[in-house]
Amino acid sequence: MPPKNKATLATNRLKQDYIHLKTDPVPYITAEPLPSNIFEWHYILEGPENSPYEGGYYHGKIIFPEMFPFEPPSIYMITPNGRFETDTKLCLSMTDFHPESWNPAWTISTILTGLLSFMLENIPTEGSTDSSNVVKRRMATESLEFNIKDKIFCELFPEYVEEINEVLKVRHDFLPQAATTSSDNTSNTSSPLDTFTLNDEAGQASEDIETPTS
Repeated sequence: MPPKNKATLATNRLKQDYIHLKTDPVPYITAEPLPSNIFEWHYILEGPENSPYEGGYYHGKIIFPEMFPFEPPSIYMITPNGRFETDTKLCLSMTDFHPESWNPAWTISTILTGLLSFMLENIPTEGSTDSSNVVKRRMATESLEFNIKDKIFCELFPEYVEEINEVLKVRHDFLPQAATTSSDNTSNTSSPLDTFTLNDEAGQASEDIETPTS
């Protein structure tokens, strides 16, 4: 158990980091501490444009030691994402896997900026996975419904819940219309000859498409 003054120092430092994050927000990044435990923070990384994570919301948590900022935190990803394993400690230079490289001057903003940067790369590490960009894009789409089923996500990030629900409503309203339109077009224009032609073209197209790489 750390001395009381160091535990107080950690609490004060985390409060300062929170104020800094709110007054000087970082693009694509949001974080909130648990109301009942300032040493457990939950974050959201928004998938940047022109990346395989675009449109995704990635929820995770940071567990700070009571010796923070003199000791590094643990970082976890909760939302399936195709880059990191879920509910597993991530091995990064700013985590407790590498206390020798930890810098006490690093803030929560610094930590999450580093995490997002590493997420956009394909460098392997303990806790990472190897998925294609196609899989990552699919997981980005699926992340919305996954997150709104998470109780802590909904409690800490109500503004994101509202935003996600709006996106899902548009998505769910669009799909039946698209399916109906597609069905109408098929019934009006298709014939056995068309079916064979389309199948042949689809088979040729699939041979021409290269397998995406991660």
